[in-house]
Amino acid sequence: MAKIPVALQLYTVRDQTATDFAGTVRKVAKMGYAGVEFAGTGGLSGEALNDLLKENNLKPAGTHISFESLQNDIDNVIAENKAYGAKYVGIGGLPKELSTSAVGWHKAAELMNKVGAELRAADLTFYYHNHYHEFELMDGERGMDILLTETDPAAVAFECDVYWAWYAGQDPVPMINAFAGRFPLIHLKDMAGKGANRTYVEIGEGHIAFQPIFEAAEAQGAKWYIVEQDTCARPSLEAAALSLRKLKKWRKA
Repeated sequence: MAKIPVALQLYTVRDQTATDFAGTVRKVAKMGYAGVEFAGTGGLSGEALNDLLKENNLKPAGTHISFESLQNDIDNVIAENKAYGAKYVGIGGLPKELSTSAVGWHKAAELMNKVGAELRAADLTFYYHNHYHEFELMDGERGMDILLTETDPAAVAFECDVYWAWYAGQDPVPMINAFAGRFPLIHLKDMAGKGANRTYVEIGEGHIAFQPIFEAAEAQGAKWYIVEQDTCARPSLEAAALSLRKLKKWRKA
């Protein structure tokens, strides 16, 4: 089985990209990451991003944009992402009116099918990134269950954030197994502490068991592992490098 490439979600190093976007991307490439996932593009055009990625032998693992942009400006979203060779275009959340009740989640699934079909027609793949609230019961239903069962597998993919699943008390492995093929992107982040003291740490520094996650992810055809650390006690670039070194030690990068 071919090794799954590892990207960095640039949100991890947002303190650095805020002042030097291109320079930070170059540093990420020098660490040995194979790609990056965007959370903002530093004001660069699609063409400029394409040049930056090619210069540094990086691939676009994905792009996080707002759901409103997909609904209101999808033609421009498609054009920009195709300009730098993106395949996966996703969202990291939904407006409150779509994510705080079962009715909202059902409506979200309907809208995601529509957006996903439009992106698929342009040879792009729409994906949804979970946090923890998708696993909470709302009116007797869980948002994640609604999204997974009511979205079209041909139009809507998912990015499993393993930290947030565990934060919600949900082992992500059974979910990945049950909906095999729906998770091309896997967000890797680790957790230290318990209860109110839970926090983000570098991969391998916490208590999340990654081997079962790797096995489930790879069995169902994951295309990218993506390192993300929402907050870092260390300098963010150092944290990103430490996580990659651990993955290399585990022969996952």
